[in-house]
Amino acid sequence: MRIRRFIELAGLSLVMTVSIPAGIASAQDLKSLQGAWLAKSSDCTDVYTMSAKGISFKKPVDLFAPAFIVSGNRLTTPGASCRIKSVRPSGNLQELALDCVNAVGSNDVRVLMARQPDGSLNRYLNAQDTIGSPHQDCARRPQ
Repeated sequence: MRIRRFIELAGLSLVMTVSIPAGIASAQDLKSLQGAWLAKSSDCTDVYTMSAKGISFKKPVDLFAPAFIVSGNRLTTPGASCRIKSVRPSGNLQELALDCVNAVGSNDVRVLMARQPDGSLNRYLNAQDTIGSPHQDCARRPQ
């Protein structure tokens, strides 16, 4: 009887450790962030190009363009490629935990974002930033 109880508890413990940890990026969390984002003061055709495969950065890539693409659980900037490890609410913002790689190395990065009523996306420097940098979605605009 003791062995059976031990096995039941061990099984419950295994199920609890295999379940998805809180904060992991779910499809729903990432759905509203999908797109090719560019600072509103810039022109989409200067930074992005459309092809049969989708939208990508124009060649040669402008490493300083205020742009990024979110596709699936990847966030790509002109100079780095990031895996989105988690998305979690932070007040009325979304905090993304990223694992980014560029030509120099890799780094964990935290980013704060929020969708706006007009369909744009604001990126915030930190939790105290109340204005943010507005970005337009070039993937949903005619090129």
